[in-house]
This record gives sequence, C-alpha cells and structure tokens, in this order.
Amino acid sequence: MDFPLHTTETAPEDARETLAEVEAEFGMIPNLERTMATAPALLQAYASAWGLFEETSLTPIERQVVYQTANFENECDYCVPWHTLLSQKAGMAEADVDALRAGASLSDPRLEALRIFTQTVVRTRGNIAEADRDAFFAAGWAPQQALEVVLGIAIKTMSNYTNSIAGTPLDRAVQTHAWQKPVIKPRR
Repeated sequence: MDFPLHTTETAPEDARETLAEVEAEFGMIPNLERTMATAPALLQAYASAWGLFEETSLTPIERQVVYQTANFENECDYCVPWHTLLSQKAGMAEADVDALRAGASLSDPRLEALRIFTQTVVRTRGNIAEADRDAFFAAGWAPQQALEVVLGIAIKTMSNYTNSIAGTPLDRAVQTHAWQKPVIKPRR
C-alpha cells in the first residue's frame, strides 16, 4: 500500500495547520511532512520536537552533526540530502558536510566528539559505556548537551523510521544531494 503525500487540502483536519506552518517556514511542504500528515499526532510531535531542538544550547552546526550522524546510522536516504543542504546553510565547512555523509571523522575535535557520542548513543540504543560518556565530557560537553543529543536522536528516529516504512520520495529541492550509504570496509 502506498502512503499518500498530503497537501493542506487533502490532509486529515488535525494535520492541516501544521502543514501550513511547515509551508510558511520552508516555502514548500517537504515529502516527509506530507507523508507524516497521514498520522497527525506524529506530524505534530515531529514539528514540535524540531522547534524545541532549535532552542537547545547546541549551535546550528552542532545540531546538524547530531541530525546527520543519526541519519547516517539509520541509513536514511531521504534525510541525508536534506541535512546536507541544512548543514551548508548553517555554515558548516564543506569537508565536514562530506565527512558526515561518509560517516567519517570531522575536522574539529569537539564536533568529532559530538559525532562519536551521537553515533554511540544510536548504535547502543542509549546503553553507552561510562568511558564513552566520560570521553564526551572530556571534550568540553556537559550533561545538558548529552540529553539534548537524545532529543535530536528522537526527532531523527521519527523521520528516519517514517521514511523507511513509507519509502518517502526525495524532493526535487535536494535531488542534487541524493545519497546512498557508502560501504565501509572494516579495518584490518
């Protein structure tokens, strides 16, 4: 069964206001939100959490590190292109944008610690070792940022899983950033 791509006219009543807000903010309604509109509570939770993540102590670039790391780990070929564009708009160095798309190390040690922490939280489903947590704090991060990473991962869980389940088609606005998870060869 195909998942509908709703508009403000075709969406369930409870999703229409949120779709209109997304359109006002982005100048369009991305296919993710159009898909999520089938479940208005999901769309509302996603939009609300997105707004709350914007209010955290993390900078726009740091938020993109969290988002893109989760996207990479969850193999979201829909979200990686969008967050490539959003990372560029946030002013992230192009080499770091490319590194996040490849699952590779970032140039800034503090951002790399954020990437590794986020990756570890995703991979272990939050059951990180004390040494991993301590390494994050040693890089200059605090308990607040550790918990804000949880919020960013929660947002990406909603979007990454939606896209996987629904097969959300990539929007034309980010076609030039199309992505497929690279095969990473294990170290010998």
